[in-house]
Amino acid sequence: MKALILREYNQFVHEEAAEPQIGDSDVLIRVKACAICGSDVHGMDGSSGRRIPPIIMGHEASGVIEKAGSRVAGFRPGDRVTFDSTIFCGDCFFCRRGEINLCDRRKVLGVSCGDYRLHGAFAELVAVPAHVLYPLGDGVSFEQAAMVEPLSVAFHALKRSAVSLNDTAAVIGAGMIGLLIVQLLRVAGCGRIVAVDLADERLALARKFGADTTLRSDRDDVIGKIMDLTGGRGADAAFEVVGATPTTRLALAAVRKGGSLTLVGNIKPMIEAPLQTAVLRQITLYGSCASAGEYPACLDLIAAGKVDIDSFISAVAPLSEGASWFKRLYAAEPGLLKVILKP
Repeated sequence: MKALILREYNQFVHEEAAEPQIGDSDVLIRVKACAICGSDVHGMDGSSGRRIPPIIMGHEASGVIEKAGSRVAGFRPGDRVTFDSTIFCGDCFFCRRGEINLCDRRKVLGVSCGDYRLHGAFAELVAVPAHVLYPLGDGVSFEQAAMVEPLSVAFHALKRSAVSLNDTAAVIGAGMIGLLIVQLLRVAGCGRIVAVDLADERLALARKFGADTTLRSDRDDVIGKIMDLTGGRGADAAFEVVGATPTTRLALAAVRKGGSLTLVGNIKPMIEAPLQTAVLRQITLYGSCASAGEYPACLDLIAAGKVDIDSFISAVAPLSEGASWFKRLYAAEPGLLKVILKP
């Protein structure tokens, strides 16, 4: 089969690779669409430590079952499917609680680190356990299904939060996940949504997707504006979708006493945050990791047209052109959001 392989850091090669082998409980999927995730872009230069070459990356994907193991039930060759990027065991303490994203033996498709190497879906074929599969309805295209993984991350963050009807919510960071959170907050009946970012084009999208107020963190008095909108209290809930010290500090300052902050971004492994701000103002902090079974609900939202996924897709290109698209994303080309590669 053909695959896009990270041979060395910052060096992709589209070449022949061995066809994945499947076990009795696995399926072999012919990939129809695989999106380039921001974590793939960050991983290609070695900075994340989670894409050690050689590796076939790619975990936001969909396709058609080519072959099924002898113990697979409920799925058969020819079925249109997508699949969770998290490969969980289903057996540990956390999996039995439904917290599959916290699985003790959790692996992520398309990741190679010190603990494991698991080739992903930037290839003609990919193998996954049948228990991470989700069927696609006729109303969801392969390209849309490749976007379910980031939508599920946003959905999980919302489920982790304490947002209620008519609340004021602040979303700090209007990248893809932040923009998806904006959309889901609107679906959930949030009363007022404030989006904060550094880029005008992202803030324009936030307004399109339902933000009532958009603010430039480098130009506007963000905290002052939020206080004006809330009678001097602050937002009921905030979502930090960057993962850096300045944005976390900003998010904490934006929340009212007794409010909540959901931490979604993790671009930096360590940050500095004002402890007393959280303690003395009794702010509840929620960590949100990946997703935990939200795929069916996300597929329903896409099929019903309640979430706009198509506006994020900047380009659909052949897998053979993947190296050049990675370079453009790595260079942060303006206006480029999500690129989907098709083998």
